[in-house]
Amino acid sequence: MRHADPMTAAPPASLEPVAEIKFGQVGIANLKLKRLDPDALAAELTDKVVGAPKLFQRAPVVLDLSHLPALPDIETVRDLLARIRAAGLLPVGLSYGTSENEALAQALGVPVFAKFRAAYERAGEAPAEAATPRDTPPPASRSAPRADAPAATPANAAGLLHDKPVRSGQQVYARGRDLIVNSLVGNGAEVIADGSIHVYGALRGRALAGAQGDAGARIYCQEFHAELVSIAGHYRVFEDIPPDLRGQRVQAWLDGDKLLLKKL
Repeated sequence: MRHADPMTAAPPASLEPVAEIKFGQVGIANLKLKRLDPDALAAELTDKVVGAPKLFQRAPVVLDLSHLPALPDIETVRDLLARIRAAGLLPVGLSYGTSENEALAQALGVPVFAKFRAAYERAGEAPAEAATPRDTPPPASRSAPRADAPAATPANAAGLLHDKPVRSGQQVYARGRDLIVNSLVGNGAEVIADGSIHVYGALRGRALAGAQGDAGARIYCQEFHAELVSIAGHYRVFEDIPPDLRGQRVQAWLDGDKLLLKKL
């Protein structure tokens, strides 16, 4: 009877990993509460979901309580999370990791996402002294902007190059640099960069440049069919592409609080 060589035999299935876990960038939105008004919050979020379902419907969000005068009690926060969920978004945790927040998150059974502090606070400042970002405006008019584009911002020479198509449900993130995609970005796909985004193909999904607040970032694409474009948190959603932009070579940039687009 021939026996298997113990040096070459396949390992038992029970010794193989069942799963692999890795940490990476995910598209989670930060919901900063400016005052404690649950009814008004529910109404505002419902309006956002109805007005831009591709952006907000079932979008994961973390709740930031750090700008309130005092931290609410657990039942109040539980009610806030329920109202966020009822409006159509998916609350996944709390933002900003103070010891009080961490204790509250533990009691609620949710995680704390401390990394969101860097998005709008200057180093060394307490939350009450934080530099507050510009509020995200509602989706702009679907008509093309008339303003002329300012001079182009030089691309980051150390950008992340992505040669493959970005398919539906996939996400590519360039941390601390530009992103260059040498193929298409499909419907339901998402490309994110802390710098600018260059798509040398069709942009059919979402493109979010200046993810850490760089208002000088830009978005360029060879064929514009985007669901959404965003720069430093300012966005435009496209249920219908303006006729003069559909399928065209387009660039997007910020002019103050306005996100503008123009054919290249």
